[in-house]
Amino acid sequence: MMEGDVLIALASICSGVSILLVTLVVVEFFSYTSKTYKERYIKEAAVELDDVLLQMPAGRIFDLSCALSCLAAFIGVSAIVIFSPAWSLSRAVFVALILAGGAFPLPRLYLRHKKKIRLILFNEQLEDALTSMSSALRSGFSINQAIEVVAQENRRPISVEFRLLMQEIRLGVPVDEALQKMVNRLGSDDFELVATAIITARQTGGELTAIFQRLAGVIRERTRIQGRLRSMTAQGRLQAYVVGAMPFILMLAMNYVAPQMMSVFFNSIVGILIMVGVCMLVLIGFLVIRKITTIDI
Repeated sequence: MMEGDVLIALASICSGVSILLVTLVVVEFFSYTSKTYKERYIKEAAVELDDVLLQMPAGRIFDLSCALSCLAAFIGVSAIVIFSPAWSLSRAVFVALILAGGAFPLPRLYLRHKKKIRLILFNEQLEDALTSMSSALRSGFSINQAIEVVAQENRRPISVEFRLLMQEIRLGVPVDEALQKMVNRLGSDDFELVATAIITARQTGGELTAIFQRLAGVIRERTRIQGRLRSMTAQGRLQAYVVGAMPFILMLAMNYVAPQMMSVFFNSIVGILIMVGVCMLVLIGFLVIRKITTIDI
């Protein structure tokens, strides 16, 4: 009897040690993974902040993402507890995870949207900037003075970008290198044409006045075509948002109309897996529609 108790005690100790070691390994894995993801997230957010010229620590974006996730989860669980007549813990956890996961990337999505709007505005202003630079060159100005003419205009964001370009040139950065840095910072295909034309003309001695006039015409035509494409694909982009939101709206409606039927999904592993699969399919469908309606010229 004593030997049996000793064996049971040893087995319990071994099991406890095994569980402790597994827990330590899992905690260490998640700690390393979260730390790596946070560092990558902050690094990418810092690049996006530099792209839109916002003076904000990149770590604040990560903190804001975490805060929005917690707030969205709290609001979702509170709404379920208050308005759902038959709520359960599994239902609350599922909704909290979905809302937290959807709210987490919102700050970076906002930065990307702001960068996209800023790039569109820059490309629209680039045509007038080329006309001003062509007029300045025709008046006898150098290329640096022509760039400074655009930098002194109070037209954001193009005046800000050209002002940064002039600051780099005044600090001793070669014009070709400063232009290439501006191309990498903006990611504008139109300005890449302009930078290539300036660099080529400086190396071969070409006539920049006529080149700028032709580029202004090309950019004007591209802007017109892009505007027409955006108007033609507006319905498709709206359909992407409607298709993506419809399953979740139906889930909320069915949860209110027939809570007993929806409880089958929330209170079983199979039901939860089905809803996770549906969320993944909705996301894939949304991305496919967005890809179809995005036309590059």
